[in-house]
Amino acid sequence: MVKNESKSSGTAKTVKRILISQPRPESEKSPYFELERKYNVELVFHPFIKLEGIPAREFRKQKIDIASFTAVVFTSRNAIDHFFRMCEEMKITISQDTKYFCITEAVALYLQKFILYRKRKVFYGADGTNKSLFDVINKHKENERILYVCSENQQDNEIVNWLKNNKCEFQLAFMYRTVSNDIKEVIDKTVFDVICFFTPSGVKSLFDNYPKFKQNGVVVGAFGQNTFKAIEEAGLELGIKAPAPQAPSMVAALDQFLAVHTKKK
Repeated sequence: MVKNESKSSGTAKTVKRILISQPRPESEKSPYFELERKYNVELVFHPFIKLEGIPAREFRKQKIDIASFTAVVFTSRNAIDHFFRMCEEMKITISQDTKYFCITEAVALYLQKFILYRKRKVFYGADGTNKSLFDVINKHKENERILYVCSENQQDNEIVNWLKNNKCEFQLAFMYRTVSNDIKEVIDKTVFDVICFFTPSGVKSLFDNYPKFKQNGVVVGAFGQNTFKAIEEAGLELGIKAPAPQAPSMVAALDQFLAVHTKKK
């Protein structure tokens, strides 16, 4: 039984405990921990999903010649990790002239782990939205063969449709898959006032673990349009949204929410 299901309906008046459906940040300087201190709340981190890399022997069935593409689209650091893992497994050398289109600056900077970072070949959206990603692709897409690296069960249909509608020469490359994690060990033990989601797969994981989950007063936060949609389709009410004009990140959105629903320490 999910303890949260016994809570009364309505938005939580005072927030004490928040579940972040991602791994705990490695740095103690993470802004999430500043929120804990600022509002005297407890943040619990537990990933709702885990990624499995698709092995090279299975990837070969997609019949994709990675070296023939002149540009790559990345919407996460995971995609970057698995792209370069696949290149290493298949002994593929990536041209130094390859362009990289990234959803955010943080994702773009992560490329430094694998390549010599040069701004003339690394581009990223201004505000983390798909629209800003499309703007940068649109400026540089001429004569490019684009590879969109994604999970086989989580590609962004908005990106796919934009590439099609704008007559880009592109192909999807499935290099990893998302599977639901066991979250019962956390949710069964603790009552949470807020649960924050970052991907549609995270929402799916909740219902894989608790098919009869009822919101019953739990405030649901979400990052990204696809996650908003998944939450609405699951019949949950969305209480915290990011990115938004005044809240570009989940931390910023939580900060605004907590300012109303808690007292500063």
